[in-house]
Amino acid sequence: MKELKEYVKNADDIVIAGHVAPDGDCVGAVIAVYRYIHKLFPEKRLTPYLENTPKVYDYLDPDKSIIKSEIPEEIGMIIALDSSSVDRLGEVANEFRKKKATLVIDHHVSNIGFGDINIVDKEAGSACEVIAHMMSDDDIDVKIAEALYTGMVTDSGGFRYPATSKDTMNLAGRLMEKGIDFSWIMDRCMYSRTYHQAQLLGRALLESILIMDGKCIVTTVTKSMLDMYETEEEDTEGIVDQLRVTRGVEVAVFIRERAEQEYKVSLRSNNYVDVSKIADYFEGGGHIRAAGFTMRGSLHDVINNITEQISLQIKSKE
Repeated sequence: MKELKEYVKNADDIVIAGHVAPDGDCVGAVIAVYRYIHKLFPEKRLTPYLENTPKVYDYLDPDKSIIKSEIPEEIGMIIALDSSSVDRLGEVANEFRKKKATLVIDHHVSNIGFGDINIVDKEAGSACEVIAHMMSDDDIDVKIAEALYTGMVTDSGGFRYPATSKDTMNLAGRLMEKGIDFSWIMDRCMYSRTYHQAQLLGRALLESILIMDGKCIVTTVTKSMLDMYETEEEDTEGIVDQLRVTRGVEVAVFIRERAEQEYKVSLRSNNYVDVSKIADYFEGGGHIRAAGFTMRGSLHDVINNITEQISLQIKSKE
């Protein structure tokens, strides 16, 4: 694998894009790549583009001078980060399809390689882990390390998910040596909540249901619930992980209402159910133990269709 600087050295106008509804890995990846390229090639014109960056990651761009909300007219190269397909790039997707020079850096098992150059490590725990290996250690400063560590922490569930490897931990140690406040980042991204977020989490847990002899847990957050607790979509982050650690549960299903008869579904599994296959069935994507997709229809039908696919895998193991 070549270093990242080798892929971008001949491009002048570069868009660095992540997927829609960006998570910590996506935000961390975009910020880290921007800071890295800007450090080595300050003359290049860079547009780090994300849609609706969650406030919890504001510390990576404190003065809001990095992330852009508009796509430039002149584009020489597009770097797609943490995106399993071109459709996940939102507004950037149309520009990407025009076949400008494109570089994809990802770790999703569902990524089949949609760029001109594809760096996809399906064994890595995060896109930031892949990116870090494309950077010389001497080129990683504390700000770049902070962004990379954020992505690694969030996508590994605090270094708890199965994709966390010895290499992951060694890399995390190297980033810690750069002087980042690693314990603060862990608390900020994984555990801290506002009072209203805590209320919403409590409501979601209270209304959860166990099915399949306790092997599956399901809960839903509606738009009216978000309004009631004065919260936004990003405030639902972490709910599915709290469901997953319920004793006896193999699969956690979190359903969030986005619009009338439109739902965002997040799945997590613990031991043997491959939720990436379920997500792929519903035209989504993700990993073996963590995946997501969007469904349309009545909530009753959405739940029935999802649980039918989960049941097929659970029964195959009985």
